[in-house]
Amino acid sequence: MKRVDVAVVGGGPAGTSAVWEAARNGADALLLEKGVPRADREGLGPDSTDAAGMLDYWIDIMGIDPDDLPDGVVLQELDCVEFIGPSETATMYATGIESSYDRFGYTFQRARMDDFLREQAEEAGATYDVGVSVRGVDTDLDAEYRHTVHLADGEDVEAKYVVLADGPQRQVSMGVLDSFLPEHRAASDVMSPPTANHIAYQEHREFPEGAFEDDRLKFWWGWMPGETAYPWVFPNDGNVARVGLTMPIGMTLDDVENPSAYRLLDPEDDSLPRAGEYVTRLLERVYGDEYDIEEEFPRVEDRGKSGGTETYPISSTRPIDSPVEAGIAVAGGAMGTTSAFHEGGYHVAVRSGKIAGELAATDALERYNDEWKRAIGTELIRNVAFADLVGEYEPDDWDRTFSVASRMLGDGSDGSLLARRLTAGPGALKLLAKYKWRKRSLKKDGYVQITEDEYVI
Repeated sequence: MKRVDVAVVGGGPAGTSAVWEAARNGADALLLEKGVPRADREGLGPDSTDAAGMLDYWIDIMGIDPDDLPDGVVLQELDCVEFIGPSETATMYATGIESSYDRFGYTFQRARMDDFLREQAEEAGATYDVGVSVRGVDTDLDAEYRHTVHLADGEDVEAKYVVLADGPQRQVSMGVLDSFLPEHRAASDVMSPPTANHIAYQEHREFPEGAFEDDRLKFWWGWMPGETAYPWVFPNDGNVARVGLTMPIGMTLDDVENPSAYRLLDPEDDSLPRAGEYVTRLLERVYGDEYDIEEEFPRVEDRGKSGGTETYPISSTRPIDSPVEAGIAVAGGAMGTTSAFHEGGYHVAVRSGKIAGELAATDALERYNDEWKRAIGTELIRNVAFADLVGEYEPDDWDRTFSVASRMLGDGSDGSLLARRLTAGPGALKLLAKYKWRKRSLKKDGYVQITEDEYVI
């Protein structure tokens, strides 16, 4: 039976960062990843679905200097993001949060970024085993190697510490956490993927020269129904962009109060469109007056998971604490750090993984819940507050918000932020006050849905 100091379940950004940091701090560290095939990667690897991008202050949270990344990881430097409502648009040229990066952000090739993290971890001495499925983890608190990780092939691995980083599907995490929670407080009740996640879909499309905008992210809010449901366009290399969307799982047309208000629904629809149909409709309604979508926006077949497309889950729940007294940390999407609200979370996944790996390697894992809150708590509160604020928005609400936001943001060229807020009128101040009130209430009442003291160790 193999014995290690730190065993990590899951080879995405959180898991690979954890095993990297554990190895850097002298631990015998092992990562176990079941592996999936991708058209843009040789061999098996993590489920490296392309992320939206990396904003300026996210880079500081992640803690990886873009200058250290190999060629082919960063695809486009960004100057702004456009939020497009049914009839109003707001363009943000700065996040307003201090950062060391001098541009708005960048888009990146997710599989290459994940492979870079793996290379760094292996160079630091970690073992990265791919093609290995984990069935579960048993814990004996009286043993030196207190965790037994059971593999699908019948083999076991014993470890002093375990980092669970199996992503938003949480196939291993939920069972492990449930073993430390009372029956009435099961992790599977509050973090089950069908209720705690959104589903996302995207296509890699080649854009004609006149339609490709390489310096911005674009989001369309209020165009399709569903809480935190929106389509996007993210620029990649060349003239290729990712066109996709996120939407709740299990929503039906009967759940939509006013279908005619949504630009991506048609009067003859007897059900909600499938994801690929949503993408086609977006392209037709945004670019169809000038271009032949079928001919001039072809799908790039050798990108993504398969045939230029990919479907993947995004965590849309609040974060949880870990049962650290048992020597277990949960990181990244598995703990609910990622956010369907802004289609991002790579930065917080990496940071939470780094913290877990370092603390496990130095026998200080009991500090993990405090440390991740110190490092990424403000970011998670920000995400939850925004999502709560707009949770029941209809198309008209998005237009009103973007009209106010556009006046408040100005053109990004001059004037203090306070001055722009004041001149934007009472609507801007009301919107800002509601957001700040929500953030304060989350800090006071808590934004963590399973707290450390609920675990029975």
